[in-house]
Amino acid sequence: MSFVEINAPKTAPTPVLVEVPHSGLQVPPEVESEIDATPLAVLRDSDIYVDQLYQRAPQQGATLLVSRVSRYVVDLNRGPDEVDSAAVPRHPNARHIPARGVVWRARTDGTPLLRAPLTTQQFARRLELFYDPYHQTLREVAARMRQEHGHVVIVAAHSMPSTGRRVFGGRHVRRADVVPGTRGRSTADGRIIDLIDRHFREAGLSVKHDDPYRGGWTTSSYGAPRRGQHAVQIELNRALYVDERTSEIKKSEFARLQQVLDHLLRKLGELMKNEA
Repeated sequence: MSFVEINAPKTAPTPVLVEVPHSGLQVPPEVESEIDATPLAVLRDSDIYVDQLYQRAPQQGATLLVSRVSRYVVDLNRGPDEVDSAAVPRHPNARHIPARGVVWRARTDGTPLLRAPLTTQQFARRLELFYDPYHQTLREVAARMRQEHGHVVIVAAHSMPSTGRRVFGGRHVRRADVVPGTRGRSTADGRIIDLIDRHFREAGLSVKHDDPYRGGWTTSSYGAPRRGQHAVQIELNRALYVDERTSEIKKSEFARLQQVLDHLLRKLGELMKNEA
């Protein structure tokens, strides 16, 4: 069974690739016994409903790539070498990582996730079955789009809790509505970054770049503007479209945000077509 879903453009293809690595909810039988998680915990630690927010990307000419596996299985926005020594003690490259490397040891609320530390064989199996296929597909699709169009824009689609602490132990503060992560404007052409910034602000949303998320492993690894491969991580404040207490969609707000994203993808496609 494949946990990687590709949705091809429904209209004239553009060089825009939306990848959604964290909205998946499936915990496959191969690893189910290794994880202590309820369906509600899986949902709350997902990038909740982000796949649905972007589901009309193909109608805008973009390609949509979605992982259906929970990040309780593997975190697709971490490097394969980000191995937590407490999660995989015998791994030769393991090091101290606070709970959430490429395989999570604990949930975001700090409660244990792994029933027991993994053997190196268990760890390797997770990467082979669930991590490698996703990134192989992402690399291949991006390369094909770059060959066809001369360049590609990878939109790494994520969501974030509405509040967070600026410093450890500090008070919770509300985050911006949208956080584009480009690692100091290094992973995409400035025109792409400026278009994204302007688009969300014109939609009445607050924008803060690289704070608190600068772009994860995927953005830093795939963003290579000089080679015509641009990557921007877009974090959406969950309070915009979901009740964080109940995990229920706010229907009217969801529909409005979905439309904002549709228009963004269309604009990015037009920009890149003009650059061809």
